[in-house]
Amino acid sequence: MSTPTIDPLTMRRAMGRFATGVAVITTEDESGPHGMTVNSLTSVSLEPPLLLVCFNHGARSAAAVEHAGRFVVNILARRQKEIALRFAQRGADHFADLEPSYGSHSVPVVPGSLAHLDCEVSRTVEAGDHTIVLGAVTAVCSNDGQPLGFYAGHFSDVQPHGEEIEPWFC
Repeated sequence: MSTPTIDPLTMRRAMGRFATGVAVITTEDESGPHGMTVNSLTSVSLEPPLLLVCFNHGARSAAAVEHAGRFVVNILARRQKEIALRFAQRGADHFADLEPSYGSHSVPVVPGSLAHLDCEVSRTVEAGDHTIVLGAVTAVCSNDGQPLGFYAGHFSDVQPHGEEIEPWFC
């Protein structure tokens, strides 16, 4: 079966129609703290709790996550657009003028985020131009607030509407 040739920009635009949240992945190794803004993040399993995050090949933070064997997913709040932009700059010292915060986490966390999920690297998979990292979730902290969204290449608000649905899990 042959794979059709799809223009990368066409693919990016089409997938940009899928609204996502925004997160910063943080870790720390002997060279110091690392972080990267992502929106390729999803829950994989509730039992056991697993998630996945996708990193571009060559991303310093991806190498640091694999080397450290642990990371934190920081799900950003609506007011944290500047944090998302800071950690999205390639090659920058993302923690310059920021004092890393740890709390009960083993790696730095982004204060004021909606949630922090501590993860241990369970497995990595090379796929196209990305590395998929599966993380076993070891601890979770959640806060109230509104999430920072991303849609069609722009930050966006996520507005609840309609009736509240019944939770399907506890």
